Amino acid sequence: MECTCCGACCVAPDIAALDKPLGLRCPHLGADNLCTVYERRPQVCRDYAADEVCRRIEAPTLEERVNNYLALFQLTAEAEAVRESGCASMRMARALRERK
Repeated sequence: MECTCCGACCVAPDIAALDKPLGLRCPHLGADNLCTVYERRPQVCRDYAADEVCRRIEAPTLEERVNNYLALFQLTAEAEAVRESGCASMRMARALRERK
């Protein structure tokens, strides 16, 4: 499958190499849903390939695609907790989970 540049893979999952928590927009994702550091992006981003998940989360808006991704992997509650707590990094999100 060819990438549709929808941006969901840069928002929904956590990305350890960037210390990006679950459900938050990658700081390198531009307003056009394209990577602003594409030529220097981390290996994890280089290795990611569009797949069946991309088809399963299709929706008109980025927010809907992200919500579909989180629901598909049963991560909605965890992502909401990250957003509500104001976690800006995976380390902060992990510390939050460990306190519960």
